[in-house]
Amino acid sequence: MLCAERMQRIIQAIILGLIMGLAGSQMFKIAFIVIFAMMVMLFVAGLTGFCPGLMILKKIFPPCECEETKEQ
Repeated sequence: MLCAERMQRIIQAIILGLIMGLAGSQMFKIAFIVIFAMMVMLFVAGLTGFCPGLMILKKIFPPCECEETKEQ
């Protein structure tokens, strides 16, 4: 079952694929803006532990911690 953290990683992979597609289509300016926004969000999340996207995903999907306790 998908949980919020796994879904976040899937979305990040999709965004990185989109950036690769933009770069391959010679749309470097748009690719740079998208990758810069993603870098800032990841940097803020890493420093503060606050991730707005993850908070939204946790309202839709269960957090992964619940999955780990169910398996034990």
